[in-house]
Amino acid sequence: MKKLAKREEQLMQVLWQLEKAFVKEIIEELPEPKPHYNTVSTMIRILQKKGFVGHDAVGGSHQYHPLISREAYLEDVLDGYYGNSYKSLVAHFAKGEKISPAELEEIIEMIKGKK
Repeated sequence: MKKLAKREEQLMQVLWQLEKAFVKEIIEELPEPKPHYNTVSTMIRILQKKGFVGHDAVGGSHQYHPLISREAYLEDVLDGYYGNSYKSLVAHFAKGEKISPAELEEIIEMIKGKK
């Protein structure tokens, strides 16, 4: 799977949240300053070519939807950065003090609860 550029990832975040949307609806969810309609439309078509987005014809327009789940994309990113090792991922944030001992305990409790 290809890595997404920052703006592409931002558009995918909106599509994952909305599940399906027209370009105008995607733009409404983006932060200010809002990109131009044509810019978003072009980027969505690029995401289609990359295999991340599909569409349904609705009237004279297209309604877009994700073809790749957020989870599948995150797992691919994890594999690229951390060799698909969740331990390495958590260790990275623990070393950088970006995760507290209390948060680590919560994660441990979540894991124990799934067994």
